[in-house]
Amino acid sequence: MSKEEEQATLDEKINAHSDSYSDDGFWKKTTKYAKKAGEKTLSPALKMYYSAKDSDTPMWAKTTIYGALGYFISPVDGIPDITPMLGYTDDVGVLAGALAIVAAHVKDEHYEQAQLTLKRWFG
Repeated sequence: MSKEEEQATLDEKINAHSDSYSDDGFWKKTTKYAKKAGEKTLSPALKMYYSAKDSDTPMWAKTTIYGALGYFISPVDGIPDITPMLGYTDDVGVLAGALAIVAAHVKDEHYEQAQLTLKRWFG
C-alpha cells in the first residue's frame, strides 16, 4: 500500500468515527481498560485528548483528534479490542497516525498531563 493510500485509509477511519466521540465514553473506556490497553495505546490518546481541550488547538486539529478518539472508543473496530494480543493494534495505528498529523499542536504541557495520568494508572 502506498503512502497516499495509507493516508486515505487513515483519514477515512478518522472521519467515520468523529461523531462517535464523547468525553464520557473516552474516560469510561480508558479507565476501565487501562491495564488491558496498556501505555502504548493510551499515551497518544491522552496526549491528543489534552490537546483537544486546549483553546489554542485549531478546529481542524480537534476534528482529527476527536475522530481518532472516536475510533478508539467505538465498539465497531477493525480488530475487536477483545481479541487477545491484537485487539488494540488497529487503535494504536489510528492514534499514532492522528498524532503525527496534529503533532505541531500537542504542547509540552499536554505530554506532561498525559504522563501524569499514565503514572497514576500504571505507577
